[in-house]
Amino acid sequence: MELGLYTFADVDPNAEEKGKEGQRRLKNLLEEIELADQVGLDVFGLGEHHRPDYAASVPSVILAAAAAKTKNIRLSSAVTVLSSDDPVRVFQQFSTLDLISNGRAEIMAGRGSFIESFPLFGQSLDDYDQLFAEKLDLLMALRDSEKVTWSGEMRPAIHDRGVYPRPLQDSLPLWIAVGGTPQSVARAGALGLPVALAIIGGEPRRFAPLFDLYREAARRAGQDPAKLKTSINVHGFIADTTDLAADQFYGPQAEVMNRIGRERGWGPTNRAHFDQARGPSGNLFLGDPETVAQKIVENWKVFRNDRFLLQMAIGPMPHDQIMRGIELYGTKVAPLVRKAVAEEKAAAPAAV
Repeated sequence: MELGLYTFADVDPNAEEKGKEGQRRLKNLLEEIELADQVGLDVFGLGEHHRPDYAASVPSVILAAAAAKTKNIRLSSAVTVLSSDDPVRVFQQFSTLDLISNGRAEIMAGRGSFIESFPLFGQSLDDYDQLFAEKLDLLMALRDSEKVTWSGEMRPAIHDRGVYPRPLQDSLPLWIAVGGTPQSVARAGALGLPVALAIIGGEPRRFAPLFDLYREAARRAGQDPAKLKTSINVHGFIADTTDLAADQFYGPQAEVMNRIGRERGWGPTNRAHFDQARGPSGNLFLGDPETVAQKIVENWKVFRNDRFLLQMAIGPMPHDQIMRGIELYGTKVAPLVRKAVAEEKAAAPAAV
C-alpha cells in the first residue's frame, strides 16, 4: 500500500498582506514535500481551490517547483477541478510536470467540493454533471492518443489535433476523486480508472460498500481488474504522543470545519465530537505513530485499499508541528504499516 499526504495549502483568509501570507505558506509547503520525499513517503497530493483560505489555485505549478527538490515521491493534484478547467490545458500542465519530475506526475480529477471556480471561469452550475462527464471523456482521449478527434456539447470540438508535450510515462496516471456518491464511484469503475474516496465524517467502514460497487461496475464493463486501484483520503495528525497530537490538531481542524460549516449549514463541532472521531471507529487518523499505524492497518483490512493519503496540514497548523508529523509518518508509521500489510498478505494471499 502506498502511503502519502495531501493538503490544500491553507492560509489565513484574514491576512492583510495576502501576497506575503501566500509566499510564507508556499515556502513551507515546499519544505514539507521535500521532507516527505526524504523520509520515504510515496505520494504528495495538492488540491485546487479558488478561495481566500487556500493558496493552491494551480497545483501543477507548485508541484513542478517541488519536483526540482525531490527524487522519488509521486506528485499529484488532489483534486483538479476538471469541470471548470480545460482538459487540454490540464493535460499539458501535468505532462510538463511529468517531464520535469522524471515520470512522477499524476492527475486526481474531481468535480470539486467548492463552487467558486464555476462563476470564475464562466461555467454554469446547472451543467455540473455534464461538464465533468464530457471533460473527463476528453481528458482520457488526450491521454490515450497523441492526435485527438473529439466532440461534445460543452466545449468546442477538436479535429485531428496533436496535443503536446507528451508525458514521460506511457499513460499519465488519472485518478477519480469522489466524496461518497455511488454514481461517481460506479462511473470510475466502468471507465477502469483508479478511485480516491474522501472520508471526512462518519465511520470509515460505512464507506466500504462503495469499493464493492466500484469493482462490480468495472467487472460489468469488462475492465481489467489489474487497472483498478483504490485510495482513502482522510484527516489526521501524528505527534510523539496521542495526547499531544489531539491537542495540536483540534484547534486548527475545528477552525476549518466550523468555517466551512457556517457556509454549508453544518452545526458547530466541539472537542467531544473531535475526541469521538479520533477513536478506533472514527474518521480521524490521529495519535502517536503506533496508534495511527494500527488504525491504518485495521482500515486496510476493511477496504483493501492500494493507497492511503493523510491530510495533516490543515488550517493554521504550525509549520514545525507539520514537519514533525511528516517525520514520524515516514520514519515510524510507514514501516509499521508496510510490515503489517506484508505479513497479512503473506498469511492469507487468497483473501487479498
